[in-house]
Formats: sequence, C-alpha cells, structure tokens
Amino acid sequence: MYLYIIITGYTCQIMRNKQQNMVKKWKILDVPPQSFFDEHPELPKIVATLLYHRGLTTQKTIDEFLDPEYSQNIHDPFLFRDMKKSVDRIFTAITNNERITVHGDYDADGVSSAVIMTSLFRALNYENFSVFLPHRETDGYGLNMNTVRLLSDEGTKLIITCDCGISNTPEVELANSLNIDVIITDHHSIPAVVPPAYAIIHPKLPGETYPDQTLCGGAVAFKLTQGILQTHKQTNVLLPNDQPHDSFEKWLLDMVAIATVADMVPLLGESRTLTKYGLIVLNKTRRMGLQKLLLEARLMEQDGTLKREIDADTIGFRIAPRINAAGRMGHANVAYQLLVAESGTDAIDLAFALNTNNNDRQKKTEEFVSEAIAQINIDPEAPIVFVKSTSWSTGIVGLIASRLKEKYGKPVIAMTNNQNEIVGSGRSIEGFNMIANLQAMPECFLKFGGHPMACGFTLKSPESFDEFKNKLTQNFLQQTKELDMTPTLTIDAELTLEDVNWELYDILDKFKPFGQANPKPRYKASGVTVVNLETIGKDGKHLRLNVKHQTPRVRKTIGWNLCGNGNGGTNWSKELTTGDTIDIVFEVDVNEWNGNRELQLLIIDLKKV
Repeated sequence: MYLYIIITGYTCQIMRNKQQNMVKKWKILDVPPQSFFDEHPELPKIVATLLYHRGLTTQKTIDEFLDPEYSQNIHDPFLFRDMKKSVDRIFTAITNNERITVHGDYDADGVSSAVIMTSLFRALNYENFSVFLPHRETDGYGLNMNTVRLLSDEGTKLIITCDCGISNTPEVELANSLNIDVIITDHHSIPAVVPPAYAIIHPKLPGETYPDQTLCGGAVAFKLTQGILQTHKQTNVLLPNDQPHDSFEKWLLDMVAIATVADMVPLLGESRTLTKYGLIVLNKTRRMGLQKLLLEARLMEQDGTLKREIDADTIGFRIAPRINAAGRMGHANVAYQLLVAESGTDAIDLAFALNTNNNDRQKKTEEFVSEAIAQINIDPEAPIVFVKSTSWSTGIVGLIASRLKEKYGKPVIAMTNNQNEIVGSGRSIEGFNMIANLQAMPECFLKFGGHPMACGFTLKSPESFDEFKNKLTQNFLQQTKELDMTPTLTIDAELTLEDVNWELYDILDKFKPFGQANPKPRYKASGVTVVNLETIGKDGKHLRLNVKHQTPRVRKTIGWNLCGNGNGGTNWSKELTTGDTIDIVFEVDVNEWNGNRELQLLIIDLKKV
C-alpha cells in the first residue's frame, strides 16, 4: 500500500502518483434507483444498470444507443450555422473552376478527413483541387504562413481545412489578404480569438446550433460532404458514375469510423451511429488501399476474406496506428495516397511502407520511453512529469507522453527540439484540463492546441521552458489539492462467475462499438479460488489463471502484464498459488480458435484476500 497525503505545496505529491508502488482504488458504480428499473421494465437489470452508468436515462437516448438508425439518428448537416454558406461557396468555386485545396492533418483523423473531402470532389468529377498534408517537423500542426503563401502562389482560391484551422487566426488573416477564402472544419478546443474565416463548421463554436458537440474531425468533414451531396441531389443530376448520392455517402463511413475511433471521441450519440455503420462498411470496404493494409496487418487472407470481424478495437490497435505511423515516421502523404489508391500495385507498395513505418515506430517508442524513464528516476516525486531530449523525433513525443501517463498516473509533458524550437506533446489525467491550462499562459508559446486530455505546443523560446514548467506545476497543485488523484478502476457491477454466460455476452454485444464514454463493461467477483496458474507469452509477462467461484465449475481467465509490468509491478505468478482466494475485476471476452468459441474472462486487476 501507499501513504496518500493531501497538503498544499509540492510535498502533497509525495507517493501520491508513484504508480509503480500504487494499488488502484476500485470503485463500484452505484446501483440505479429502483424508479429507473420501474420505468424500463422491458430491460434486463444488468442492461438497465449499464445504460444508467453511461448517462442514458431517457427512452430516446436508450433507443438510439441500443438500436441506432442511420435515417433517424444522423442529424441534418444544415443545422450547422455556416453549412449553407460553406456549401454555396464550394459550388461557386466548382462553377468558376477555382482551385480548391483541402488542408488536412498528419494523424489518422486528419488523413481520413482529407480522404472524405477529396473523394467527394472525385465523385463530382471536379479536377481543379489539391490536397496538402503538413509534415510534422517542417510544417507543424495546422496551417502555417509558408503554406498559405505556397498555396497562393499555386493559385488556390479556397482552402478547406480538415481537423485543424480553429487555432490559426494569423494564417487565416494572411489568406484573406491574399484573396483566399478559408472554410474551417475542425473540432479542437476553441481559442480566445476565433479566426476570421469565410465559414466555420465546428460543433463546439460558441452559439453553434448543431446538436452534437463531440464529433471528431473526420465526422465534421463528413457533415460538410453530406451538405454538398444533399444540395447536389436536389439538382436531379446524378453523380458522374451514376452512383446514387445516398449510396456514395454511406461508402464514406469507413473513413468516419477510423477517424472517430482513432481520435477517441465519445462513442455516444451521432458518433456512435456513424461508427456502428462505418464498421459495417469497413468490413466490406471497396478501398484497394485498405484491403492491402488489412493484408499487411494480418487481418485479411490472401483471397480477401477477413480473418475476424473488424471492430473498434481493430481500428484502435491495428489500423489507426499504421495510418498514424506515416506522419510520425515520415510524411502522412503515404497514408493518404494509400487510402485513395486505385492501383493494386501502388496499394501493395504503400501498405508495405506503412507497415514498415509502424514497426519502426514501435521500436523507437520503446527506446525513447526507456530513456524517458531514466530521466523520471532523477525526480520521481515531481507532480507533473517533464521529459525532453534533442534526439527524440517529433512524431514520437506524443506516444512517449501517453505511455508515461499510463505508467505513472500523472500528467506528462514530453519535448524535443525541432528546427531550433522546443516542441512538445502533453497527456493529462482526469481532474486536470491540459488545454485550458495552456490557454491560461499563451505568453509561453508560439502556438498550441489540443483537448482537455491532450495537447501539442511549440515554446516561444528555450527560455520559456522554466516559466512553462513552473506555471503548469503550480496550476496542477492548486487545481487538484482538494481532489483524490489516486488512479481509480471503475466497475459497473458485482457478479458471480456463474452469472457469466452466453446470454450476458449477447447482451454486451448490443453495447458495441466500445470506446470513449462507452467502455467495455467491467465486473467484480469476490472470493474467487485459484485452481491453477501459469505464465504465458514470449517473456512470461502474462498470466493464465483457472479459477472457480461458488460452484465446482472451473473458469478460464487471462491477465495481460500481470507478471511484473502491470498492477504496480507486482509479479502475480510469484504471489499466487493454488488454493488462494482473490477478488478480481474482469471483462467478458471470447476466445476463438480453429472455429471454436468459448467465453473467457479478461482480468483487469486483482487483489489477494
């Protein structure tokens, strides 16, 4: 165990965030009031409980969650205040043959957004467009002055930003001065000064009338595409390939699903509906590049048959990292070109390049994280982790920050040098809004942006580092001094292992796709008996436990990283023996092999009784 101390000042952090020696606090969510069960007698009690914990308490939101309908649960794009203005400007550009540039971003959300927009122009048979994806190191995030001047020199008259732009006031002002109109489609945090763009499609914009504020960048770009398609459809003119407008729209949903899951926005409301239908499209995608990427990722057979159904986890752990690797290790253009590829040969080469980038990214991440941990050991009690190295690539610092945050349970800032500037990426924890704190100290940065849980920035000068570090640390101490920052494991309900059956699994299937704000349900079982155990995996890091509960029936469980790398560094293979009694927190999973399927419990955490 550890000593948790709450006092003001730096020392309040002593031991509080040392996750290596910290046991997570288990919190079982409250049972819903009986009145909620009475209002929904048609729902099994466990279903009602899970819905309640996700804030789904009205019949409308429950129906939308359990049975989302594309025709009913997708909002009218013209509910955006600037949608008609944006659509009219794009059709004016098409009519006048003006050059349009789609400016995306270098991550999976930004790349997918650009693919969505440019796919539309191709479908409309409009050729006078280009796509610009920034290079992470030479261009940085979002628009920059040099890019605007370059696009002006190339004759661009309309820039459509995808997944960026809302923090680019000076750049939009420059574009205006060069007679370039800018339509911003974005979803990132709103800055104090909003750019003077021709139009802004952004769900979080103050005064915005659109009902869903949680869309990712790809979904926002998709709404603009919807608006264009609806307007074009009203002309009674078919798309050049005679494909129905509604059909073309739905075939874009694979990109929306990838963008939504990759950017980790809440999978509720419209985002959930878009992702659910997007996964259907993704499982039968027509995109040559995606098919070759699935082949490289060993998710597809040579004959084009999927080895298993693609779900949100597949996107999050297998597809999105490969798309992101292009921008992290080289240029995002590789990912973009793959996703729009029409030649099988090109797609094979590009998919191989992405897979190679991803392998290199994994190796570099492990190397850099090890270097960062060595820095942390110098000052392990610091309330916020600050690590930096001139040898780290800008594409990896976000991954370093993410890995360290998970390991130590603290906010993390990882930095490197890029063109004589200090650039960094931050990851935060619940209770500390990272982007709001950066917005409170703009004097420290040349530019910054992000979300409450993640940020990116460029310091104004190397001398700004100490000021930034001190201010962020003091803000953290002040804002969290009354909070219990112990890492908490949230549990939906307590069950016996006898309650875990195929009926329960089928109920959980209705809750897919899982993701942000809709995590996989977790349960606690108390007083479980260890029947036998063994380590598995290349380095013996994982644990297979056979257990029984209130009957003689033996259940199979598996726990990843339970042998020294997870759960505070405890090696449970040495702590446990046959006959021990434990409490476990678990998820219900399925183990499939050779055409067989059996229920399996995935252990998230355990405690010896």
